[in-house]
Amino acid sequence: MNQLHRNDWNQWWRSAAIYQVYPRSFSDSNGDGIGDLGGVLEKIDYLEQLNIDAVWFSPFYPSPQHDTGYDVADYLDINPEYGNLQTFDKVLAELHARGIKVIIDVVPNHSSWEHPLFKQALAAQPGDSARDMYMFRKSSDGAPNNWGSMFGGSAWSKVEPLSGKASDRDWWYLHIFDASQPDFNWENPKVHEFFRSYLRFWLDRGVDGFRVDVAHGLVKDPALPDDLVGPDRLNYEGPNSENGRALDVGPFFNQPGVHDIYREWRQVLDEYGRDRMLVAEAWVNTPEQEAMYVREDEMSQAFNFSVVNCPWEPGALRKVIRRTQEASASVGAPATWVLSNHDTVRHSTRLGYPTGANTDNGIGVTDPQPDREIGLTRALSATAFLAGLPGSIYLYNGEELGLPEATTLPDDARQDPTWKRSGYRVRGRDGCRVPLPWSNNPSSNFGFSPARASSPWLPQPADWGELSAQVQESNPYSPLNFYRKMLATRRSLGLGMGKSTWLDSDPEVLSLLVTASCGRKVIVATNLAVGYRPLPQLALSKGTKVLLQTPTIISEDAAPSVEDSGIGPGQTLWIEI
Repeated sequence: MNQLHRNDWNQWWRSAAIYQVYPRSFSDSNGDGIGDLGGVLEKIDYLEQLNIDAVWFSPFYPSPQHDTGYDVADYLDINPEYGNLQTFDKVLAELHARGIKVIIDVVPNHSSWEHPLFKQALAAQPGDSARDMYMFRKSSDGAPNNWGSMFGGSAWSKVEPLSGKASDRDWWYLHIFDASQPDFNWENPKVHEFFRSYLRFWLDRGVDGFRVDVAHGLVKDPALPDDLVGPDRLNYEGPNSENGRALDVGPFFNQPGVHDIYREWRQVLDEYGRDRMLVAEAWVNTPEQEAMYVREDEMSQAFNFSVVNCPWEPGALRKVIRRTQEASASVGAPATWVLSNHDTVRHSTRLGYPTGANTDNGIGVTDPQPDREIGLTRALSATAFLAGLPGSIYLYNGEELGLPEATTLPDDARQDPTWKRSGYRVRGRDGCRVPLPWSNNPSSNFGFSPARASSPWLPQPADWGELSAQVQESNPYSPLNFYRKMLATRRSLGLGMGKSTWLDSDPEVLSLLVTASCGRKVIVATNLAVGYRPLPQLALSKGTKVLLQTPTIISEDAAPSVEDSGIGPGQTLWIEI
């Protein structure tokens, strides 16, 4: 679709700064050690002061929490641990009153095994239509094929231990993730109908969009052929692997039929107006494949995981950012920038390791530890660089505090199912999900909970109070106040709706000229070298003004100041010309 044909150029999501709230870890209002919607209500002012445009909520539905809410037992209600629909409505109304949009997570690849539809399927006999909602297959000679779970082990489990029926002895069900997360059968029109009703339920309540979990995984090759990877996806170093793990490829990922589903969903959202949006979590291998999800009649955005996975190296970053911009423009969609979320090691920690270090499996107390100062400096620089570019940017709760990954989390406290399913080889994602610190008071879980509360659901590091929002408020140079200034400047100039041109610059410096929607021109430059580098010539013209600058990495090669025409190691600058 040629970009000139799009009819939604002015929609809010094209340039929004979107903040992900992981409800379980954001703020606990009732002292049970678990974050909740009441805690979000208490932090509405904080969210407004951050100068964000939208909040994305990770799942808050009723769930047995085998995968922290991504195993949904009821798509039309709120987990009692988090509140109820009335509390959600209050949160929605308060955010809307501050001009902040609301995006919620939809999990359409699988449900919990406690969902009534799966319970009905188990109660039914083999061949009954109730089982057509999920992927049941008969095989008397082991699993129906060699597919492996993304969390480790086989992607197939036997039905008989769950149903208790002898007639199920040779029957299996598919779960690309945990055994407690059976996959829906998207060949069944009733599954389509179920999720259309889901969308309308939440759209009627007033939500502004949906983040689609595992958007590339809903449709499976109907022939169920063996996967080239095989059953152990967490210990694989063949083709289509990275750092000892299989990529999201195979007969159950990125099948052409997924696009028909999103065209169908786009029609439902359009009933409520073109400003309702869809964003894809699609772990595909190239920006060009990501762009397939954001054609005009499908989704609004797709997370740019090509940047998340890119090493801190100028040539690699320049290439992937260019490809992202070109691929997005080819379908008239905005670029979407992201560096951290609930599934990845926080980028303030990833960037504290030497280039090429493998952090994909999570980090534990016995692993090499990062350089926290370098990691934070690079993280602020990377975020500022991407936030200065046209498009939207996603931020993960806590990154505005410069929070690192909890790399010394006790292994016996881990709850990610990957840890157990991998045979205790892959530590998983708990380190980025530790509850946030709001104060330096350890008796209230560093302000996460009321005083004298239960212990948090994941233990917080002992130094969490030093990084708390309360401590950072009074420091004008804190990450929190930097984020506030960065997002306010980005909004006031309209950088997200601007147009950009790459500039000739030092090979170690990434530099673009952004013409903001207000007409002002800003150079966005970042230095990935270990020492001082010259700025692009255009930045040296008379009358330039530094709008934003990040710290420099301490280096033996002392960095001259901006006034001396230089950009320091690991530094990002926004310079108005």
